[in-house]
Amino acid sequence: MLLVEQAANAAKEASDFFGFSWTEAKQFIVRSGSSLLIAVVILVLGWWLASWSGKAIRKILTKSKTDAGLVTFLSSLATISLKILVIITSVTQLGVQMTSFVAILGAAGLAVGMAFSGTLSNFAGGVMILLFKPFKVGDTILTQTYQGKVVEIQIFYTYLHTADNKVVILPNGSVANTSMINFTKEKKRRVEWTVSIAHGEDYVKAHTVLTQFLKEDKRVLKDPEPFIALEAITPESINITARGWAKTDDFWKVYFDLNKRIYEEFEQAGLQLAKADDSTENAKKTPKTAK
Repeated sequence: MLLVEQAANAAKEASDFFGFSWTEAKQFIVRSGSSLLIAVVILVLGWWLASWSGKAIRKILTKSKTDAGLVTFLSSLATISLKILVIITSVTQLGVQMTSFVAILGAAGLAVGMAFSGTLSNFAGGVMILLFKPFKVGDTILTQTYQGKVVEIQIFYTYLHTADNKVVILPNGSVANTSMINFTKEKKRRVEWTVSIAHGEDYVKAHTVLTQFLKEDKRVLKDPEPFIALEAITPESINITARGWAKTDDFWKVYFDLNKRIYEEFEQAGLQLAKADDSTENAKKTPKTAK
């Protein structure tokens, strides 16, 4: 009995000191523990559902043949938005008032926005790229000295693969506000060569041979017609310009193949390509004889 009375007195003293009874403390712990457990479950399950939803949206948009850049942008945006909603719901479950939370979130958002103005600019740039479509996934572009194939357009960044298989990550803000060249937006491109023949060679014959080369290459389009003209006469050579149109996908193949054919077959046709003139150098090296 004495121990029971001492325990009761101790409980009463603790209650008077802390301002609440042991029963109230247990009830608070139970309520808080339940809310915390539910909040954790919401956070874990909601986080997983947000990631799953993003992947599902990506698959649905891909099957519907939506623009690849828009697919990555919308799926990323949906995933991030859902995760923010999950966090808000989880915090609310802990008993935090939404009005207070929204006020705190607004103040934090303002501070973060000022600190990450560049990130917001990248987001706006991504929206502008997807709306006005200066390029799309699969295009080859040149921007900010970087040239490569666009493989992905995300909320904040655009990813390029260069010809030597490097990955270039460009902020959307700077990409949307700078000049660029889109090499693949049009279906055909003009291919141009400059052929230098030696002085004394037959220009008409060179014109005929180049015309033949262009006509025989089936990848060179008939419309517009190929163009060949005498570009310039220099002390070292006679320069001929040849131009032809090809499908964008065939551009480099046509360019390199005709270069090879000119190098291999011009001399067979009796035409001498211009070479470096070393007569001046020889003259400098040869001492003048006294008269």
